[in-house]
Amino acid sequence: MDLLTRQPRLAATALLVPLLVLASPGWLRLDGVGPCWAVLWLLPWALSDGPFSGACAGLGLGLLMDALHPGGVTQVPALLLLGWWWGRMGRRAPPIQRSFSLGLLALLGTALLGLTLTLQWGVLDWFGAREALQQGGAVTGRNLVDQGVNPALLALPGWRWDDLAGAGFQVLLAQTLLTALLAPMLCSLQLLFWRQMGAGWRR
Repeated sequence: MDLLTRQPRLAATALLVPLLVLASPGWLRLDGVGPCWAVLWLLPWALSDGPFSGACAGLGLGLLMDALHPGGVTQVPALLLLGWWWGRMGRRAPPIQRSFSLGLLALLGTALLGLTLTLQWGVLDWFGAREALQQGGAVTGRNLVDQGVNPALLALPGWRWDDLAGAGFQVLLAQTLLTALLAPMLCSLQLLFWRQMGAGWRR
């Protein structure tokens, strides 16, 4: 945890993540979807600084991303878990240096993050549908049902199961592949930088 305790200002580099999300150029997109910048920053940080620092960084980064995209879902649990897991891996396993390993970890992390968001959207959809159907016993609900319209569908803004099965899967696949392709280059440079900084402070 050398980076976080000795130079907490370095954690402020996480502020680059929402800036990159907002300013992600069009040529760095796959099918209109950009990479998961949170994973590309958190992976090398956690590998070089340990599980506690990785979990703290994941928590802070998740709160930043939730503020950027307010709504009923959160990225905090997935990023916190990934930071802790990658931090343990960096401390207990041999140092991860191969580009393939970084790409695979970024792929798994992006897929896990996307699946947790999809699961949250699905749960919100299910609870919203139940609530709308329970309130649909009123006169308005009966009229809609008589006309062949499900009132639950009209009451739900945002994602639905049809969206998650179609466009949601396409977005998840595109973001996962693009992040895995960028990770060997970007994460390798960051990992080298963080490890050099940490080694310099231990002397």
